[in-house]
Amino acid sequence: MAEKTKKQEKEKKKKLPFKRTVSNTVFALRQIWEASPVYFVGYYVMTFIYAPLDFLTGTYLIRMIVNGVEKNTPHEKIITYMLIVGAVQLTVNMISNYFWNVVNAGMYEQIGAKIQKKLFNKAQSVELACYENPAFYDKYVKAMDEAYNRTRKVMQTLDDLIWRLITLACNSFLLFFIDPWLIPFGVFPLLLGFLRRWINKLNHNIAVERKPIDRRIRYVRRTFYLGEYSKEMRMGNMYLRMLDELKATYYDFKAMLRRHALKRALAKYLQSIGLEVICVMGAMLYAVWSTVARGTMTVGDCIVILGSIGTISYCLSNAVQTFADFGEHSLFMEDVRNFLDYETKLTSPEGAPKAEKGDICFENVSFRYEGADSDTLKNVSLTLKQGEHIALVGQNGSGKTTLVKLLLRLYDVNEGKITLGGTDIREIDLDSYRESFSCVFQDFKIFSMSVEQNVFLRRRREGDRELAEYALKESGAYDKIATLEKGIDTTLTREFDENGANLSIGEQQKVSLARVFAEDTPFAVLDEPSSALDPIAEHKMFENMMRAAKGRSVVFISHRLSSAVDADRIYLMDGGTISECGTHAELMAQNGKYAEMFRLQAESYIGKEAAVQ
Repeated sequence: MAEKTKKQEKEKKKKLPFKRTVSNTVFALRQIWEASPVYFVGYYVMTFIYAPLDFLTGTYLIRMIVNGVEKNTPHEKIITYMLIVGAVQLTVNMISNYFWNVVNAGMYEQIGAKIQKKLFNKAQSVELACYENPAFYDKYVKAMDEAYNRTRKVMQTLDDLIWRLITLACNSFLLFFIDPWLIPFGVFPLLLGFLRRWINKLNHNIAVERKPIDRRIRYVRRTFYLGEYSKEMRMGNMYLRMLDELKATYYDFKAMLRRHALKRALAKYLQSIGLEVICVMGAMLYAVWSTVARGTMTVGDCIVILGSIGTISYCLSNAVQTFADFGEHSLFMEDVRNFLDYETKLTSPEGAPKAEKGDICFENVSFRYEGADSDTLKNVSLTLKQGEHIALVGQNGSGKTTLVKLLLRLYDVNEGKITLGGTDIREIDLDSYRESFSCVFQDFKIFSMSVEQNVFLRRRREGDRELAEYALKESGAYDKIATLEKGIDTTLTREFDENGANLSIGEQQKVSLARVFAEDTPFAVLDEPSSALDPIAEHKMFENMMRAAKGRSVVFISHRLSSAVDADRIYLMDGGTISECGTHAELMAQNGKYAEMFRLQAESYIGKEAAVQ
């Protein structure tokens, strides 16, 4: 019983109030209006022209021709009407084609780009924590996936509604004009609305139940075509296990359909009987009887009734579906609105000063990730002096990367503060503060763009080409890049360019390192910058890095303690705190945990006896 109540509450949450549905519909339409008022107006003007024109060139024209022949109406009158209607239709079609294919050519894509730009700008402004919040990230992905398509569907659904209302009005007026007793046959489909709602509910339940099944199917498919799974899939019989999983998902899918099949078949059968037998066939029998037996209808009226009743029935029976579509669109637009309305927590005061050079100080900083049971950083205090090079070392999970995230203000501290030149970084302009750092992250990314664009990750400036070559040489990547046919103009990865280059992980890391050499920022942050390099390449890279970083403040994280030897200061982190601090010589003299870790690593390279010496 409790499980059933919980399920009902979940279903209830999926339905938005009517007022909110209308609000979300207006919101979606406003996005298109803001992107292109001309497109918006033209779209609906054409609907208001085409819908009645379709009635005049179809239903009404047939009635006029048949009745005209039956009543011996002069042919000239019928032909004149046909020529006028035909000329109007040709003119409207010509104007419509010119409007859409010349005046508004490409507007469809332009509107999509403007909506996506609005979402991208918002995505850029939200804090990193949002990406690590499953609920928020789920809404973010839905917003990105559905925003433009769903906005377009709202516009199309409203267009369908307008078209049906005009068609319904024209055909209903004609039927009432012919015989008022025909109206009940046209209105009858409204009484079948409960069947449509039942069918919609069943379809919705099927859609909800198949989502986890579809996710499992997509996951299995990914393991077969994504390169990141390729090695494991080819070792042992993992691919057979995945095929078994795929087979199981299809069995689950069939079982899910069987649970709802009988109910849905019954509902559709009752709806079909109501529409096709009672409504359409009933109206046809009445029209034939009135024409043949009573003589109160003309043959033309009888023919028109056969078509108009079906049209009216279709328009009315689908009215419920149309409003259900608005409800469905509204649920997706709710995610989009929640995402766009989200108030970013990481902001800077209006008129905040720009970032400048200076010492960066952590003062009793503590930080806990949302949903975590304990602090990741606990009362951390350290100072990065201007031009100083410091190393953060320690085991995995000790808090090194979290400290760097706070330094870059990807998160805000929970307790304490971080200052630059004595000013709390929360009081400094956020964009200029982040622009003060050149960074290489442990989980660096290479973009499907040219080598040069991957070095700068910004818009091109004069002199970039020479600077990119210098940076690639300093990072050790240039020798490999020079062997490529297009050099630094080569596209990395082959996702969009079949002539692109797929570099090894080590070569990719060297390209990412070039980003630090290319930008003359006051601060540089290197999070495991040499994890994919061999010891010789790593040593050369650090020599170049220290030379290029002269005068710049540098923070680097490395598990290879040999990289920290030349740092001005070393901070050993343990359990979210700083347990040891000093130069390499000072820490070795202390003979604490740093010295123990250093000797253990040295043994793996030079042997135990040499390490002790």
